[in-house]
Amino acid sequence: MRRLVLALIGTTALSAAASTTTPPATPVHPTGVLFENVRIFDGSSDRLSLPSHVLVVGNVIQQISIAPIVPPAGTSLQRIAGNGRTLMPGLIDAHVHMMMAETPMQVALSADPEYLALVAGRGATATLMRGFTSVRDAGGPSFGLKRAIDEGVLAGPRIWPSGATVSQTSGHADYRSSVHDLPAGQGRDPHFTERAGFAAVADGRPQVLQAVREQLMQGASQIKLMAGGGVASNYDPLDVTQFTEDEMRAAVEAATAWNTYVMVHAYTPQAIQQAIRAGVRCIEHAQLSDEETARLAAKEGIWWSMQPFLDDEDAVPFPEGSANRAKFLEMARGTDNAYGLAKKYGVKLAWGTDTLFDPSLASRQGKLLAKMTRWFTPAQTLRMATRDNGELLALSGPRNPYAGRLGVVEEGALADLLLVDGDPLANLSLVATPETSFVVIMKDGKVYKNLLSR
Repeated sequence: MRRLVLALIGTTALSAAASTTTPPATPVHPTGVLFENVRIFDGSSDRLSLPSHVLVVGNVIQQISIAPIVPPAGTSLQRIAGNGRTLMPGLIDAHVHMMMAETPMQVALSADPEYLALVAGRGATATLMRGFTSVRDAGGPSFGLKRAIDEGVLAGPRIWPSGATVSQTSGHADYRSSVHDLPAGQGRDPHFTERAGFAAVADGRPQVLQAVREQLMQGASQIKLMAGGGVASNYDPLDVTQFTEDEMRAAVEAATAWNTYVMVHAYTPQAIQQAIRAGVRCIEHAQLSDEETARLAAKEGIWWSMQPFLDDEDAVPFPEGSANRAKFLEMARGTDNAYGLAKKYGVKLAWGTDTLFDPSLASRQGKLLAKMTRWFTPAQTLRMATRDNGELLALSGPRNPYAGRLGVVEEGALADLLLVDGDPLANLSLVATPETSFVVIMKDGKVYKNLLSR
């Protein structure tokens, strides 16, 4: 046996020595994509660049130049003639629910999980084809979907998963259908939504700590808590403040120990201010905020991840006359004011859609972005949906599942790029028609759509 081991060691050493002196018979070179003659929106500027060239090698933007680029020797190169079109970062949606976006509410709350996963997979591919190369999932069992996309099983965006949304009893993610399920008791059977990973109902510091740690164990990049009343839930009016400050601080402590952060669903000043005191870093929605709350958020550097909720054709459908419809109207009436306060006090803004339960509504993702011109210029809007959202994603720190900078067109950044047939800084409505406006869609250096190759 000793002779055999020595022989194997000797053979390995000879092979290693040979590999340092003899080049492989078939050298492996990086592949690259060269965008030629493009005007760049870099994620920050108010205007497009001069005609430029952008070289992508592997999954990284390697070089940007107004002079023609000579790629490294041996690079296998695909050239894309921009002909003056706009090259911009892939869009980022900071608030999605991948597992609930395209199925009616009652189906999402009761259907076979395998069915929901297949529908979500179809929706993920459609999301990428709309130019959204990254999304932050604000609650739901998207871990498997993320893995399938990352492994190339199907096409879809990068996903920052939150896992199950943590809710108090009678909170925004307590989906028990009847008060007849009460009292719960310590050994209660979990609701379907809890078993499937949509929600985690927790009361008290120990239960909150456990729920948060369970999501982190599964790979959550950030944690989502329900801090106040919601529209789609049945047992919590909008004015309700959820969790005690100590319970919420427990969630923050658990997330901080994992070097990531907590985001919360909250509309009202009371809910938002309690969350800020507890150490939460990002407020989802904030439509019913007031001046004091906006000043506090700006002072503490808190993110508001807002959505352009209005009572229009893009509203989440609720039956007329229902309590959910009434709550939606109350919330949506605050949207104009909340955006105004955020602008007035300089609150850090992210942008997201939060579309639910309707495939036609999910398909209007770009239209919801274009709607932002009601409050912001096209440049401000695109900054929010690229660079700013990219900075928000980076709050996950070591829990960030994709190392590298996103939301910008800069040397060294990850190559998530869109080639737009037109100038979105002059005409933001281009993002509402991705099927024709986005002629090239690239994610992680791979071209998923190229209308110019026809």
